[in-house]
Amino acid sequence: MAGLHHHLTMLWQTATKRSSFSFLARFLGSSCSGNSQFTEKTGIFGKKYTPRRAVLYVPGDDERKIKKVPTLNVDCAVLDCEDGVALSKKEEARKTIRKMLDEVEFGRTECVVRMNSVDSGLASDDMKEIFKAGRLPPTVMFPKVESVDHIEWISEELFKHLQTRTLVDKINLIIYIESARSLLDLRTICQRAVDLSKQGLFVLDGVVFGSDDFCADIGATRTLKAKEVLLARQTIVLVAKSLKIQAVDLVYIDYKDLKGLEEQSLEGAQMGFTGKQIIHPCQIPIVQEAFAPSADKIEWAKNLIREFKEHQRTGRGAFTFHGAMIDKPLLLQAQNIVQLAEILEL
Repeated sequence: MAGLHHHLTMLWQTATKRSSFSFLARFLGSSCSGNSQFTEKTGIFGKKYTPRRAVLYVPGDDERKIKKVPTLNVDCAVLDCEDGVALSKKEEARKTIRKMLDEVEFGRTECVVRMNSVDSGLASDDMKEIFKAGRLPPTVMFPKVESVDHIEWISEELFKHLQTRTLVDKINLIIYIESARSLLDLRTICQRAVDLSKQGLFVLDGVVFGSDDFCADIGATRTLKAKEVLLARQTIVLVAKSLKIQAVDLVYIDYKDLKGLEEQSLEGAQMGFTGKQIIHPCQIPIVQEAFAPSADKIEWAKNLIREFKEHQRTGRGAFTFHGAMIDKPLLLQAQNIVQLAEILEL
């Protein structure tokens, strides 16, 4: 994301806020099919769902900001080696991230690492240093994934750097789509990642939309309403959900415009995104609330499941619930809401 280093440097100088802890629902987890050396995760689609409603970028070279993460109550904190770090600070960022992984207790926050892109020539050095940490990040992100060749390179490099480590679970892989080429080839790219993960050390767990680089690539003018990237956003959701992985929506750059942030967050949730990228702690509560189910929605899901079980017990056929005929997709939606709410003890 062009200019992100400038944004993060400026924004993190302001006071941080604690976010409210509510939950996300609506969403599908991803399957984890692998060899027997890995502990099987439980939950939807055979894999524990990791909520990533708010995905906050933290410059990897800034130890002070990283140490603040546990106080923010954010779902996902991205320790960044890429756009959030100046070129002259890349080596410092790697070393700082490795150190922080071992020293900081991040609590409920998932601490992930965004490497540099494959074509940058820096990603292998990122992995070499960061994977020296005693406590590995559960998830790694790779920006600007353009092709199947990139996925194959990532798979090989992850194996090279992780083959000597004892892994309880496979590393989650999340990729960024930031160009016209990558968007058009997204289904093929993701399917190759899924295929490679079956015998590899990772599992594809999500796709992130890098809207600013995408707009630059196609020559579009970036606007707050984001009409210029509507097709791209819909395509990413469609492909991600076809593979039962997460889809993370674009950044809302104007961090002071909290009303606009709320509107775009709700829009993203309604479109099917599972979360949203953010660049300032003040955005956390708004985004996480937008990607949460209401109490009414949770109650609806529980009641639907209860009535379905009753009809199954009595041997009765199809039935209506709140004016709608109940079918398998609607039942699955209700089960997802209830199971995912239980992850965060709502």
